[in-house]
Amino acid sequence: MNLRCIIVDDEPLARKGLGEYVQDIPYLQWVGSFENAMLAADFLKHNSIDLILLDIRMPKISGIEFLKNLKSPPLVIFTTAYPEYALESYELDVIDYLVKPIAFERFKKAIQKANDYAALRQHLSASQPDYFFIKCDHKLEKIEFPNLLLVEAMENYCILHIPGRKLITYITLTQMQHKLPADRFMKVHKSFLVALDKVKSLEGNHLQVGTLQVPISRSLKSEVAKRVLGNKLIKR
Repeated sequence: MNLRCIIVDDEPLARKGLGEYVQDIPYLQWVGSFENAMLAADFLKHNSIDLILLDIRMPKISGIEFLKNLKSPPLVIFTTAYPEYALESYELDVIDYLVKPIAFERFKKAIQKANDYAALRQHLSASQPDYFFIKCDHKLEKIEFPNLLLVEAMENYCILHIPGRKLITYITLTQMQHKLPADRFMKVHKSFLVALDKVKSLEGNHLQVGTLQVPISRSLKSEVAKRVLGNKLIKR
């Protein structure tokens, strides 16, 4: 598959060298180079890409800060002269960490990892439907994952909350949990499963999901915060 790629580096020679490497790999499409994170962020507001070759030490906003602030980051390979950031970078799920000067063979190996990962993600996305059917009120209702806000337990039944509607179905919360994709839904309380991307706020022992307030179990609070916030929390 082809990967749309940008380069973000404050050094002109580094941008030039990486650009030459990119042009030597047939499945990489070089769509832009930027001397700082702010210019790259403006570009990403209006353009979709698959991969960022990202420097770390840059004026005003570092590559790590830039990545943490991206809502839906593409694949990232760090390209830096400083090896000491490697551990922190892998906590951000980057594909690879290249230390300058970068040999072409090492660069090519990192790009192949990114290509393999992107192909696998595309395959999984294509093979898994984005909806399911469930029996509610004597008929089968189609529920699309992006519309499902949360699932609430009610004895041996569940209430499925979608915008503007509540659907009651004869199924347990545990059974629903096993049917929903674990990367998108999480059990936050003995009576609630929530869609992680629908959480609007976290305050004390409660989540705001749409217009609904959902309690968090004490034993799950730390894990819930970790899953909801991920690497998207901007701290002073």
